[in-house]
Amino acid sequence: MLGAFLASTPLVEETWRLCRRANADAHQSFAVKAVGRVSYVAFSGVQAVARSRDMVELDQNVFGRCLEGKGKIMVDAALLQLFLSFYVRPDFNQKMLEVLKQSKSVVFGGHSLGGPIASLSALWLLTHIRTASLAHPISVFCITFGSPMLGNGPFSQAIIQERWDGNFCHVVAPHDLVPRLLSMTNPFGNYMFCSDKGAVCLDNATTINRFLYSTMAATSSSPASGVEDHLKYEDYVGMLSYQYMKMRCSSAITHCGSNSEAGIAFALQTLGISSNQEATYKAATTCLATARRLGRPRSLNNAKMAVSLAKINPFRAELEWYKKHCDDQLGYYDSFKTRGASRREFKVNMNRLRLGRFWDQLIEQMESNQLTRDFHKLPKYVNASNFYKLLVEPLEIAEYYRTGKHREKGHYVEHGREKRFKIFDKWWGEKDEQKTTTTTRSKYASLTQDSCFWARVEEAICLIYDVVGETDSGRRGVLLDKIGEFERYARGMVERKEVSVDVLVENSSYNLFRNEWRELRAQLQTSQSHFHQFQDGMVQ
Repeated sequence: MLGAFLASTPLVEETWRLCRRANADAHQSFAVKAVGRVSYVAFSGVQAVARSRDMVELDQNVFGRCLEGKGKIMVDAALLQLFLSFYVRPDFNQKMLEVLKQSKSVVFGGHSLGGPIASLSALWLLTHIRTASLAHPISVFCITFGSPMLGNGPFSQAIIQERWDGNFCHVVAPHDLVPRLLSMTNPFGNYMFCSDKGAVCLDNATTINRFLYSTMAATSSSPASGVEDHLKYEDYVGMLSYQYMKMRCSSAITHCGSNSEAGIAFALQTLGISSNQEATYKAATTCLATARRLGRPRSLNNAKMAVSLAKINPFRAELEWYKKHCDDQLGYYDSFKTRGASRREFKVNMNRLRLGRFWDQLIEQMESNQLTRDFHKLPKYVNASNFYKLLVEPLEIAEYYRTGKHREKGHYVEHGREKRFKIFDKWWGEKDEQKTTTTTRSKYASLTQDSCFWARVEEAICLIYDVVGETDSGRRGVLLDKIGEFERYARGMVERKEVSVDVLVENSSYNLFRNEWRELRAQLQTSQSHFHQFQDGMVQ
């Protein structure tokens, strides 16, 4: 599907033309071209770089902290330095500002060593878009040709976790050795294996690695050397659209026993791998069959997840009932925090844990690429995850402070918040409806719109106690500023009616904070008044 889509659009051809122009220009050059509201940015493959096996972490000053994975996210040090050499250039920054103002879509491209620069540029722009306030939404895509691999396994996994793997397509010629130089790096995004007969696309990192390795034998035995094929992308790109329109049948297909086998046979024929190359043909067939098995269940997994979501709705409904019938003097948060050993509270806590397990399993399936790429944008799950976050995270916070974990680990927002809630923040933040102007509320929200509100209340209460015991005036001033900042934030939430009405009940932790803060300010004013009287007496 991806191969057919790219072949039916001018994306690959336009990107290659600009890559060719960048290659022909001076050393370390890049080229920019606008086609309507689409801007193409291509980087020259003619670069001076001393390749090494050194891997380094991404610079957070450039890419922020958006990428999180299991293990350190590392990229090739020399390739990262190549990108940074462009990133600091005034002419590159000026061109990118122009592109962001004028374009709805940006396509980065690069041949050879220009490929990693294009990939890192696309990654940088994706992270920039997430945090910047842009006048209009911008889509980002990256196409590389014969690019060496860039990052390690956690880097590839983090790209999938952010659902950005669909933004990258790496075109690989049948005998090109450069993308097959496997070391500590790992493939990410989509790989389009092309030849003069068409293209085959794979999107699973493990399968891509196996396919690259299994076709090494065909590469080494080919009359065309790896170096020559690295320079022949002009021919392959030129034939891509033509071959997909032609889609001629082969004799190999007619002898296959099933449609699946026929598709695999045609794919291998497209790449110039014949059944005469027994070992290579068998290994490549296994890879493509595995890729087909991995790809097919994703839509099915989506359907199964919808059934699972429906099954957990009763647990959510019971929590809603509990919230509605909590103690009128304590409210939802404090009732759960100070709960006893009743059967009702035990059931509420079990439902909290059950819902957490469901969403953790959903995220695990997403990160292992078992769900469709657009899963996190499906309104059903965006809305359900946000409702879950607003309903259940206050209970998670209550349990955290009830059990004293804040004294062991630190406060909840920074040290105790589960990964799932951070992910749901991103999903909701990317929702299109959130970009529209919100209307003024006429009544209090059913659920407090900041799911970490109670954690901020708990932290503010602790700050008040810290102020009382603090003797250093400078440190005390810092603490007072933090308390005042939260008080203004909370007051704004209440005035805008973005909190649930149970926040304002008589014995809630928020009212405890307000009373403690009022008393502290009165004490500080009294102390200050006595100090001034003492000063006046000394002067007299």
